[in-house]
Amino acid sequence: MKIGFVSDTHGCVESWRRAVTGPLAGADLIIHTGDVLYHGPRNPIPATYNPPALAEMINSAPCPVILCRGNCDAVVDQLLLRWPVQEPYALVYLNGLTIIATHGYKGEKQEPLTEDDLLELARLYRSRLVVCGHSHAWRLKEKEGVILLNPGSTSLPKEGPGTVARLEGNKLQVVTLDGEQVLAEKEIAL
Repeated sequence: MKIGFVSDTHGCVESWRRAVTGPLAGADLIIHTGDVLYHGPRNPIPATYNPPALAEMINSAPCPVILCRGNCDAVVDQLLLRWPVQEPYALVYLNGLTIIATHGYKGEKQEPLTEDDLLELARLYRSRLVVCGHSHAWRLKEKEGVILLNPGSTSLPKEGPGTVARLEGNKLQVVTLDGEQVLAEKEIAL
């Protein structure tokens, strides 16, 4: 089974297309950790910004898509998206693996969730993998037996090129959007 992880597309059609035809091609499931359609008031507008077209591409994805609500996502976005936009997180139970996916912020000030916040969620739901976005910077780290993953941003990365992550078998990787470079890799016990 192959699972793709995407975050912070911010309405950018081209970055989604590159992800699903490149490093996430053939995925059985895609988990999107939020900021799906809107660019947000603090971000520049991506070059291929087209929220209705992105919604249609997500709706016609060749596999199920799990969507988390990000701080730039609005309730009205659900009118365009076939897949439910879940908040504050989505729980995925798959082949003995519990995955918690969230955008990664808390409160009215939209402060990023801390590692301790993510570990608390992992303990609560007995999860070995917690995935979040929000920071636009990828990370892959293991702490207290829990793998913390941020796939980065496909369209507005803070550092370097756009990134996504994929779990294939028991190998979890963060890869560049073109799929040519593996930036980090970790084995996960299933």
